[in-house]
Amino acid sequence: MRMFSRVCRLGFMVLVMGGAIAPATGEEMELISPQEASTLYAAKKAVIVDVREDSEWNERHIPGVIHIPLAQLNDRLPELKQYQNSPVITQCKSGRRSAQALEVLKAAGFSKVYSMDGGIMAWDKAGLKTE
Repeated sequence: MRMFSRVCRLGFMVLVMGGAIAPATGEEMELISPQEASTLYAAKKAVIVDVREDSEWNERHIPGVIHIPLAQLNDRLPELKQYQNSPVITQCKSGRRSAQALEVLKAAGFSKVYSMDGGIMAWDKAGLKTE
């Protein structure tokens, strides 16, 4: 089973593989489904970084994930340094901010970064646990 969907974006044309659509920036982005993220996270093969705002986090979140709001991510990169060569899954409400967080982490030298497709909304829809 292939764990990640690759979205290739070239110029203004968007090539979609695995059912995901992303804005065209000329780069590739790895997406992971909530089910796949849950499996990797439960097996301790990946960490999840929730980049939503504090109010969203307080409403509900995935138990045990790392919470760093997107606006604070650059300043708090040292907290994630230990995961620089491990799978890191970014997660937000619907997937837009997590895609931005993915780009920040890649620019900071993180080698295995994935964005959760559909964010916590898709996690909830899949019936996965939140607190």
